[in-house]
Amino acid sequence: MLKRKWLAISAALAALSLLATACGSGGGSSAGGGSEGGSGTIKIGVTAPLSGDYASAGTDIVNAAKLAAEEINSNGGVLGKKIEIVPEDDQCDSQVGVQAAQKLMDEGVVAVAGGYCSSASIPETGVLAQKHIAFVADASTNPDLTEKNPGNVFRVIGRDDQQGPFAAKFMKEVLGAKKAAVIHDNTTYAKGLAEEAKKGLEENGVQVVFFDAITPGEKDYTSTLTRIKSLNPDVIYFTGYFAEGGILVKQSRELGITATFMGGDANQDPTLIATAGDKAEGMIITTAPLPQFLTGAQDFVNNYKSKYNQDPGPYSVYEYDCVKVVADAIQRANSTDPEKIVEALKQTKGYKGLTGDITFNEKGDRTGELYITTIVKDGKFTPYKKFENGQWVDIQ
Repeated sequence: MLKRKWLAISAALAALSLLATACGSGGGSSAGGGSEGGSGTIKIGVTAPLSGDYASAGTDIVNAAKLAAEEINSNGGVLGKKIEIVPEDDQCDSQVGVQAAQKLMDEGVVAVAGGYCSSASIPETGVLAQKHIAFVADASTNPDLTEKNPGNVFRVIGRDDQQGPFAAKFMKEVLGAKKAAVIHDNTTYAKGLAEEAKKGLEENGVQVVFFDAITPGEKDYTSTLTRIKSLNPDVIYFTGYFAEGGILVKQSRELGITATFMGGDANQDPTLIATAGDKAEGMIITTAPLPQFLTGAQDFVNNYKSKYNQDPGPYSVYEYDCVKVVADAIQRANSTDPEKIVEALKQTKGYKGLTGDITFNEKGDRTGELYITTIVKDGKFTPYKKFENGQWVDIQ
């Protein structure tokens, strides 16, 4: 299945490459060529899932992008122009993502700030690279996003090969686990994180008694969970998304499984708790800090609540920082030429974002430690523990 998808993506990229060649690289102000000194707005694209199971996360991301743009515009805009957010639904699907990236180029965006599912984000970057359009990821964590960077990719979130070892270390040192089960869903993000966690567990001397995928979208995972129950692990780590995470933790408790249930950062969504109800109590998530846990993000949280009448999503504040970083790069480049924006982003060092200082390394990744754990307590995600100065400490 995966191989067929990549063949289809390759064919789509080849067709787009031929189209770009036929049209020429342009210049001017349309189709991603940017503009300098002309009229109109500066368009920043946002790719995110706006339909399907992960639409709530995508909507949270777009809402945050619009909030950032409104604040920028209320302070005079950038280079004397207003910022306009152009959202495009990629459905967390690779082929739809390719089409979404092409649509954004046709709309004339000068950069893209978004990206929820790595399986969609990675092919999107290849399309955008044809016109040197920057892609600044807010939530896509697969290492390949920047390991195979075509030269236009940056991200303000961490990587799976940081989160996987972090999760394994927590299972060993905090939970005292000796046997672990790891479940993924075969998507680019989930499988990559699962493999990194498995590698970390084995390096820490924890036996991985189960390592397999479920099929996303199903409603009954009891056969998989029954197999896991028979292996009696101390901990179960699910690296897929919240829609399935809520079902898995609920059904595991209904089957009488008492192992600690953990999830990767894509489970950090209120929908998981809504799905699992009180069965989610005690579930532990490895994640980048939520906006409400960031002391510098309280005005953002309040403004988001005031505008949208709900709490921001887990990646909202990272998307907010993405848009602000792009705007900062445009300002420093003194240009809306995409290639000049990319060069300015490469020079980003110590940008004061709501999620902390942002510096990109030579691969386009953000430098520094980015993960913590949270625990579901009284129906809410609550800060739990972080690794600091060589030891695990409670988060106050």
